[in-house]
Amino acid sequence: MYKVLIVDDEPEIRQMLVKYCHFEGFTTGEAGDGFEAIEKVRDGDYDIVIMDVMMPALDGFSAVREIKKFSNIPIIMLSARTEPYDKINAFEIGVDDYIEKPYDNKEVMLRIKAVMNRTTSGGVPKDIFEAGKLKIDFLGHIVHVAGERIELSPKEYDLLTFLARNKGIALSRERLLNEVWGYDFYGDDRTLDTHVKLLRKSLGECADMIVTVRGVGYRFEG
Repeated sequence: MYKVLIVDDEPEIRQMLVKYCHFEGFTTGEAGDGFEAIEKVRDGDYDIVIMDVMMPALDGFSAVREIKKFSNIPIIMLSARTEPYDKINAFEIGVDDYIEKPYDNKEVMLRIKAVMNRTTSGGVPKDIFEAGKLKIDFLGHIVHVAGERIELSPKEYDLLTFLARNKGIALSRERLLNEVWGYDFYGDDRTLDTHVKLLRKSLGECADMIVTVRGVGYRFEG
């Protein structure tokens, strides 16, 4: 299973995440600040990093910038900072996922699995995704259902692939709009709901893989 480096200046938070990681069968390492995290990544054989933002000595953003100079290791950032600028900054410097505090530890485990499912140990996206009768060729932008190729609009394809790459995670409408349409999108939830309806129709017998999560958004199951 995966070896996870947990970076946070609060021991209690690290220990709770360690507990959940061990329950999932992951092995773990710990770091209390950004400098220690950089050295651990450089010296250790880790598969993924869980990085807090606000830490003494060296903050999470700075630590990520340094790590990305020598490693493509996937990084999930945990932060109490919820401004769009902070999220954009995180993704621009190479973070693979951004989780706002307070968070559910079980969700963090799901996010770890989702990030690792869409990357190899070298950080290179996998070419093929398969779930039941659904097959997505990411390089070819080709989707098959029960062996038959289906045609999707660009936005339908982007929506499907983002949901599939985050399999099992309840994704809010806000996050889906931000990630699929972009942070400068000024439409409303009806745009998302309409595309989900069209996507389900296109997926035919795989339509039920896109599950509505009442009061939140949507989740891919398969």
